[in-house]
Amino acid sequence: QAQLVESGGGLVQPGGSLRLSCVASGSIFGRNVMGWYRQAPGNPPELVASIKSGGSGNYADFVKGRFTISRDNAKNTVYLQMNSLKPEDTAVYYCNVQSTDYNYWGRGTQVTISS
Repeated sequence: QAQLVESGGGLVQPGGSLRLSCVASGSIFGRNVMGWYRQAPGNPPELVASIKSGGSGNYADFVKGRFTISRDNAKNTVYLQMNSLKPEDTAVYYCNVQSTDYNYWGRGTQVTISS
């Protein structure tokens, strides 16, 4: 088993920035994809961004140019730098790590964009 712990969420004004972090510990091995998903009230979960081991990020259209995903393989950590935040970015953001052998989720961190 593994544990994923997100941090960095909070309340910011429109146009502001936040940086989310997710540290994975436990049975994380081999090549994998680390990603961020989000879920707003009343909406289904949606993929925000993902990044493969040694690869570049892939982004949902609604965050392209505003969000940047990165990872530190030595620390089993994935980051999401979020800039130019909009009220519609308000959601619970979940970290995910998956491979052909496992699929783990964090408990989520709340991001609220409001003036």
